[in-house]
Amino acid sequence: MENYIVSARKYRPMTFDSVIGQQALTTTLKNAIKNGKLAHAYLFCGPRGVGKTTCARIFAKTINCLSPRPDGEACGECESCKAFNEQRSFNIHELDAASNNSVDDIRQLIEQVRIPPQIGKYKVFIIDEVHMLSTAAFNAFLKTLEEPPRHAIFILATTEKHKLLPTILSRCQIYDFNRMGVDDIVSHLENVAKQEGITYEPAALNEIAQKADGGMRDALSIFDQVASFCQGNITYEQTIKNLNVLDSNYYFRLTDYFLACGNGDPKAPKVDRAIVQENITNCLLTLNEILTKGFDGQHFINGLASHMRNLLVSKDPQTVQLIETSGEIRDKYAQQAQRCTPRFLYSAMRLCNDCDLQYKQSQNKRLLIELTLIEVAQVAEGEDVPGSGRSPKKKVLHPIFRKSPAAGSTATAIKTEASTATRQSSTATAGTAQAIRNTPPTTSTAAPRVMRTMSIRRPSTGPTPSAVQETTTTVPVSTAPQLPHEQTSVIIAWKEYIESLTREEAALAQRMRAIDPTLMDDGTSFEVIANNNLVAEELLRKAPAIEQYISQRIKGEPMKMKIRLRKVEDRKRSYTPQEAFRLMCKENDSLLKLKELLGLDVV
Repeated sequence: MENYIVSARKYRPMTFDSVIGQQALTTTLKNAIKNGKLAHAYLFCGPRGVGKTTCARIFAKTINCLSPRPDGEACGECESCKAFNEQRSFNIHELDAASNNSVDDIRQLIEQVRIPPQIGKYKVFIIDEVHMLSTAAFNAFLKTLEEPPRHAIFILATTEKHKLLPTILSRCQIYDFNRMGVDDIVSHLENVAKQEGITYEPAALNEIAQKADGGMRDALSIFDQVASFCQGNITYEQTIKNLNVLDSNYYFRLTDYFLACGNGDPKAPKVDRAIVQENITNCLLTLNEILTKGFDGQHFINGLASHMRNLLVSKDPQTVQLIETSGEIRDKYAQQAQRCTPRFLYSAMRLCNDCDLQYKQSQNKRLLIELTLIEVAQVAEGEDVPGSGRSPKKKVLHPIFRKSPAAGSTATAIKTEASTATRQSSTATAGTAQAIRNTPPTTSTAAPRVMRTMSIRRPSTGPTPSAVQETTTTVPVSTAPQLPHEQTSVIIAWKEYIESLTREEAALAQRMRAIDPTLMDDGTSFEVIANNNLVAEELLRKAPAIEQYISQRIKGEPMKMKIRLRKVEDRKRSYTPQEAFRLMCKENDSLLKLKELLGLDVV
């Protein structure tokens, strides 16, 4: 049985023309060789598996070729080329700086530099992973790198150029290698598959190319792995199963569920709520299926965001080429994109991106993803979800216990509620006055009329004369004059203004919730009591906006806000149970007798 050679080594390029995806660099190197303008030091930098070491070897082989071709390539037939192909050339020295990074290793290299080549014109020293050299080794190498012998050429290769000393960078010609495109990788994999007699599906090779992340060596390694799993017939289903890749059909299916709820246009006819609920359920079941197969939730949400991005670029024929996928899947993107509105795609991408940013901090990661899917479905339905869209526009949340009227303004609703409250108050007053008339007269004719304090939570069926005499509140006989604005209207407008504040003003909103405005007797002003100077200053700064907002909501005379600082004696004190009991005993000493009679303790 012959020794098996992996595709990454077996199909390694031997000429500049066979290098994939680096045409600009190979053309530059070929022209430099053809014109005889060679530098003494080169730096090849770029991601892994893009051809840095391969190009260094081809360059070393070509400059030592005894009979180069007119196009700048090596002939492959002279003694120098044969020695290189058989890996017995003494003109090429490779040093792994990851394991030979000391000063002594560099000194040995410098000793070899002094020896001229036996065959050919140049001795080429390829130092791979040069960023691993120690600082002392770099310093020992500087002088030789700056002024080497005429027959010596250094080629440094690294994946992390930023770790090199500036003195090293200034002595080299720098060549930056790019990541390889998906189309270039797929084309090369097709050639390898044909030479190996392996059948394939284009979508499968596309998945391998995307998994390689721009590295040809990684792509060939994955290709060998999948070919062994599929036994010479590479299919899309077997490829995603072997590589544990999330199938793109899941994202197409989820988007179909979203679009079944609507296309994101608020002006479009609303979809039946039962259909929306059914599709949201299907989205959650699809997520459960994905998580059950072992896929990471953050990987899924990133894939959904990429899917929405691909749909967005598919809406324009000029940008559809930005999708790095096969032609069949590109057509599916184009078809589904025609059913999506830009508003829906913008909002969906924003929601997925927010979910990705919050994923690591979330304690319940699955719930976070499920909420995101529900919000995307609401956007498709035409609802405005806070935090979605292209602008940080804030939505004012209306109270859930009342509906905004279809026609008219909020002020109309406020006036209606205030009028209802006034009628109920008048009715209660009349009923109480009737009850007072039925009570026996007191000894003092100058005593004011009284009524029992009523609870709005538990309405009473009617007070008895004895109950009226137990807990009473004095009420002046004369009726108070009707004010231009009702107290209820001011309070409702105050609460609505608090809800309209932005997230940056959350602290002010919290302080304002603890304050209830009081309508003054003149009916055109209201008073608020601040607990401290800080709250008073913030309210004074926002006074014009608050006055304008409340005046617009009430739609009456312009309102003025008066700010008063709460006095120390006005502030409520928190009492312990023992202190509260003592105060109650001062009002009614029977409580103390009851405590002693029953043997109770105040805790």
